[in-house]
Amino acid sequence: MLGKTANGLFWMYRYLERAENTSRLIETGQRIALTRLGASDDEWRSILQTAGVAAGYDAAHETLTKDAAIDWMLRDPANPSSVLSSIAAARQNARMVRTALTHEVWEATNSAYMRAQELLSRKVGERDLPGVLGTIRQRAALVRGATQGTMLRNDIYDFARIGTFLERADNTARILDVKYYVLLPSASSVGSAVDNVQWETILRAVSGRGGFRMEYGAGAGPREIAQFLILDRRMPRSLAFCMGKIRDNLEYLAGAYGERSPALGRVEDIEQTFLRRDIDAVFDFGLYEFIQKQLTLLAEIGRQIEVGYRFYE
Repeated sequence: MLGKTANGLFWMYRYLERAENTSRLIETGQRIALTRLGASDDEWRSILQTAGVAAGYDAAHETLTKDAAIDWMLRDPANPSSVLSSIAAARQNARMVRTALTHEVWEATNSAYMRAQELLSRKVGERDLPGVLGTIRQRAALVRGATQGTMLRNDIYDFARIGTFLERADNTARILDVKYYVLLPSASSVGSAVDNVQWETILRAVSGRGGFRMEYGAGAGPREIAQFLILDRRMPRSLAFCMGKIRDNLEYLAGAYGERSPALGRVEDIEQTFLRRDIDAVFDFGLYEFIQKQLTLLAEIGRQIEVGYRFYE
C-alpha cells in the first residue's frame, strides 16, 4: 500500500474518533459542572486544556465563558480539532482514499458530515446540546458499523483500526485527566458524594456505566472505576483494550509486509511495563503521573507509525 493511502486511512478514522470523543468531553464537562457548588465558567479551561485546544481558544478570545468554550470545541472553524472540523477532515481523508473504502463506509462518512453541517450551522443552545452530541456519537457509530460489516480484513482495515484505537486510548486518558487532576475540587473531596458523582460521570462519558455495574455492582468506587478504565481488557475504551488492538493490527501488518515495525515493539513494551499490573501499582506510580506518561507514549507511537510506514512519501 502507498504511504499516502495508509496515511489517509489512519487519519480518517482518527478524526472520526476525535469528533466523537470531543463530543464526549463536552458532555463530561457539562455533567461534572452540575456537581460542583459555585461552579464558574473558568472551570471550562480544564476541558480546553485536556482537549489540547486552550492555546487556540486564548488566541481567538479575550475572555473565557462556558458558551464560547463549547462553541470553540463544537463548531468553530478556527479550531482544527472541533467536532465539525474533525468530521470535515475525516470526510476529506475518506475522499482521498475512496477506492480503498466500501460504498457503505463512504456513504456513512459522507452522511455524518452532512448531518454535522446541518446541526452545527449555528450556535447550539444548552437545551439542544445533549441531542446534538448524541447524534454526533450515533453517526460515528454508523461509520464503525459499516466498517465492521463490510470491510475486508486486510492492511486497509488494519490502518483504520490503528487510527481508531490510538485516538480512543488518548481520549480515555484525557477524560481521566479531567476528573482526577483538574476537576477534583480538593483532597478533602476524595470519597465524598461529589467525588463519587464525578466518577460516575466519567463512566457515562465513555459509555461504560452499564458494563461497570454488571461487573462490579452498585457499591464499587473510584479504585474499581480506575481499574475498569485503565486495565480491564474487556472494556472497549480502556487503555489496555485499545493498546491490545493496536498491537494486534500492527502484528497483522508485520505478517502482511514481512517486517516488524519499531512501533510494534514499543507497544509491547508499554503493555508489559504499564498495563499488565494491578491498579495498586498504578496508584503507587501516581495516577496523574501515569496518565501523563500514557499520553506521551501514545504520541510517540503515532509518530513511529507515521515514519515506519512512510505516510508522507
